[in-house]
Amino acid sequence: GVAGNGENKTVQEQRAHRDGGVQHVVADHIVVDHPRGVHHGEACQIGSKIAGKGALFQLSGERAGHVGPDAEADDIAKAILNYERALLLQPGNADIRANLEIARSKTIDKVVSVPDIFFVAWVKSLINCLSVDAWAKLGIVFFILLLISFSLFFLSKQIVWKKSGFIAGIAFLFLVALSNIFASEQKSELMNRNKAIILSPSVTVRSTPSESGTSLFILHEGHKIEVKDNSMREWKEIRLEDGKVGWVPTSAIEVI
Repeated sequence: GVAGNGENKTVQEQRAHRDGGVQHVVADHIVVDHPRGVHHGEACQIGSKIAGKGALFQLSGERAGHVGPDAEADDIAKAILNYERALLLQPGNADIRANLEIARSKTIDKVVSVPDIFFVAWVKSLINCLSVDAWAKLGIVFFILLLISFSLFFLSKQIVWKKSGFIAGIAFLFLVALSNIFASEQKSELMNRNKAIILSPSVTVRSTPSESGTSLFILHEGHKIEVKDNSMREWKEIRLEDGKVGWVPTSAIEVI
């Protein structure tokens, strides 16, 4: 449903609606960002869907967060966390991605990531345009078309149809392999997650997994990091997008 006056507006149109508010989407719930802040709807549907895929977290009944000028410290971080989790299920959802960028713009830390080369970035974009289920279904469709093409090649008596069936079969064989590889990549990202969000208002990153370790730098809530070493219970070794590494308390982060 749509909060406010119930009109079906896009994110861009909603920005001009109700004093500059921005429409937000979390799972199947849509809320409106007012100048006084945004109250995101419950993300229970995200939790139930991801839990059904064997995920390690549960969002049922949890509020996605409050984002705005008067937002509490941990609300931006929770909103970013839940948008990141939503993207695991719907990586091609432009609304979720746009709302995630809005939430990120409200964080303190601004880290410039090392850009991927063009080909790697293009492949990642292609993989993320569909979910794991969509790639799997597409693979099944291509496999059926592959069988039809090979049947045409082996059963047809006309040279033209044989050539057509052979060429189409090779193409569909390639697409079947590609779809399965992309589905596998999506499943791996969904099940073996090593990304996390800083939930503490601020946390000191140290050189060793101890409070006595040398202070390297400070991170603030909402910052996305990679968990490099997950072997310890109380501490996690992390890596930033710009390549910096260090240790933070486990209580300061939450895995996406």
